[in-house]
Amino acid sequence: MINLHILAADAAVKAGQILIKYYKNAYEIQDKGYHNPVTTADHEADAFLKQFLMEATPDFGWLSEETVDSPERLDKEFVWIVDPLDGTKEFIEGVPHFVTSIGLVQNGAPILGVLYNPITEELIRTDEAGVVWYQDKKAVLCQETKLKNVGCLNSRSETRRGLWEPWANEFKKLIPIGSVAYKLGLVAAGQQDFFVTLRPKNEWDVCAGHALLLGLGGTMKTTTGAEISYNQPDTIIKPGMTGGNTDLVEAFISRFNAREGK
Repeated sequence: MINLHILAADAAVKAGQILIKYYKNAYEIQDKGYHNPVTTADHEADAFLKQFLMEATPDFGWLSEETVDSPERLDKEFVWIVDPLDGTKEFIEGVPHFVTSIGLVQNGAPILGVLYNPITEELIRTDEAGVVWYQDKKAVLCQETKLKNVGCLNSRSETRRGLWEPWANEFKKLIPIGSVAYKLGLVAAGQQDFFVTLRPKNEWDVCAGHALLLGLGGTMKTTTGAEISYNQPDTIIKPGMTGGNTDLVEAFISRFNAREGK
């Protein structure tokens, strides 16, 4: 039987090699929407991933940021949820904060996650035994329990918009990084403490990172405390989300709801 964790890790690394071809090189940039660029690199990596993963698992569903969506996935038990290049803005700017993100869900629950940064060669992945690996070492989640004692990875764009100003004194430090998936990967790898986004994200932004956190005994929920289920008709997760160890997640949700008057 095929080892899906090895398959996904192999796919992520190979997709990363495609991205490297274009990084700081010549490629076409288009705009899918306001401040939502897409490049030749996104498209080529996406086409490779779909062929590579679906040839090995033809009965699975497919959901990717760069593939036209199909309702066929909604009836599948297993669905790949993929972002070939999360952090396109950073990629365009030449900032090495982007990853290929590959998640797999079973009946809406994330069961496999792989994130690969081809510039730093960071590979963060689950395995069939339920262990999460960062490079060749077992990952360990931050175990701090108080928000004021941790650094919080947050969004560069949210920071520029001033959304994090009211939270400045809640954490030891606010650390703006672009790619949502990369932020989750750094937390899952034990390289950073905690993650929050205050704005809605798509399933493909966070699915792989969610699986990694679950494998470590952590969690990810919406900022209001709702559980997150994948392979939904509407792929946007609202209003925002937070991930890390369960104590920090619940502490943030409590503070968020208090601020929102809920």
